[in-house]
Amino acid sequence: MAYVPPHKRHSKDKDAPLPSPELLPSHSKKNPNLTSRNSYAERSGKIIYAEQAISKWFAVGLDDTSQLPPFVHLCSISLESIERKIGEKPLILVESSQLTGDTGVARMRCPAEIITENVLQDLLSSFDNVRSLMQVRSFEEVKPTLVARFGKVLFHGRPSAAQEAMQRGFAAGIKLGDSKRSFYTNIPTPYMEKITSEESPNIGFDFAEEKDVFHVKLSDTNRPDATISCKCRVVKEHSRLQMYKIELNQVRHMVTDISSLIKNLDLRLMLCTKRILTSLKDDEMQCIQDLIHSAILDPNVKGGLRWTLGKTSSGDRFSVVGVWHTITKAYRTPSLRLKVRHADRFDLRMSTGESASEAYLKLKGIVSELQVEKVDVSLISEMLKQDLRLIWDHFLNCEHFLG
Repeated sequence: MAYVPPHKRHSKDKDAPLPSPELLPSHSKKNPNLTSRNSYAERSGKIIYAEQAISKWFAVGLDDTSQLPPFVHLCSISLESIERKIGEKPLILVESSQLTGDTGVARMRCPAEIITENVLQDLLSSFDNVRSLMQVRSFEEVKPTLVARFGKVLFHGRPSAAQEAMQRGFAAGIKLGDSKRSFYTNIPTPYMEKITSEESPNIGFDFAEEKDVFHVKLSDTNRPDATISCKCRVVKEHSRLQMYKIELNQVRHMVTDISSLIKNLDLRLMLCTKRILTSLKDDEMQCIQDLIHSAILDPNVKGGLRWTLGKTSSGDRFSVVGVWHTITKAYRTPSLRLKVRHADRFDLRMSTGESASEAYLKLKGIVSELQVEKVDVSLISEMLKQDLRLIWDHFLNCEHFLG
């Protein structure tokens, strides 16, 4: 069945929301759920944080004293989809002067060095926790990933209170007071076309593959805090789904949001673990297979799949709670993997759909070096600087993005 891109669909839900932001506090807590009690992220059950997860924010583009310049402030923007979910307009960091001449930006050190200094120790300590997790898990395969996402850091709260919190944050170093934030990843089509047709070939990325995948999200009464994700491909001869992998929610161990005062895209560095289930019993697998096989392919609905009445649950344990349809193109170098994807999502519990275009880098070389028996910290630092230079020079330019 031919896939109809989300932007060309004729859906009854013309105002389906864009990707929901995940709210984060600005400091670490020994708590597996770091989101606000009122956040959409918690209600949807999509995001899980490790017990010792680290969450931080800082800005790049300041002068040598790292002080907040007078021309930098927070302003609200209109994103209707987020306003409906969060209940308020989000805020973005903006500058109100021309950054020319003898300004703080002119005296700024190399951004890659600044970011590396701020994240290296957090990355090393977080990966120590990941290594411990990989050694004790037996019922699931744990795979670590270090990801660089491109988008915009959004702040939440009253503008005056957020501005005051930001001032306190700069005074304290890299924390943003008590403000909540999210990361908006829906990238305009021209940006996607530029990085795939111009930027990536020019800097040594080769096309690797394209994948068309359906992700069927299931709730499990035996795992109330997790969501099972079944990766499926379409068997064209039978017009039905074939499942090839079963995963649990990713677990986030480090999330660092970096606002750029001199680029129009921001950066999120995230260390997470993918959990692949390896020990399902035969009856459990049969229940899941029944749900997958009862799905009906329908390119005219959000997510591309639907179920007939009463077919979204199997027994008293598994129920379909969401579906994603993603078309992903991957490009690679020996140490990096660039992925650009069009994602069409539908949440059955909240009856909301969303479509997005997203781009991110997997820093595979660094993860490989972090897994060796004796980690070379200086090598990790240099690799991180090199990857960040590449990101800063080639992936953070997107004109007219969120103002």
